[in-house]
Amino acid sequence: QVQLVESGGKLVQAGDSLRLACAASGRTFSSYAMGWFRQAPGKEREFVAAISVSGRRTTYADSVKGRFTISRDNAKNTVYLQMSSLKPKDTAVYYCAASPGPHWVSPVYWGQGTQVTVSS
Repeated sequence: QVQLVESGGKLVQAGDSLRLACAASGRTFSSYAMGWFRQAPGKEREFVAAISVSGRRTTYADSVKGRFTISRDNAKNTVYLQMSSLKPKDTAVYYCAASPGPHWVSPVYWGQGTQVTVSS
């Protein structure tokens, strides 16, 4: 069992930067690839980014490529999402998720989400 707790979401202005964090419980964090998803009001949850256990392999949605960076610190059981050049369309609840194995496949554990609101 892995418990995930996101933090860092808040109201920001367009063009600002923001870093989200997701802290994982347990000793098996380094056994899971990690990902970030988001869900805007009235829309389905969508993939944002994922990172392998080693941190060497990352993947991004086209909509955030070049603006967002996912990283992880296995010593701190934490995955981060650095977001820059934020746009109003980035407004959503952001969720972190864990996928067992060295590389991202599909999520089996979810956090409760953190709200990011980008004003124009």
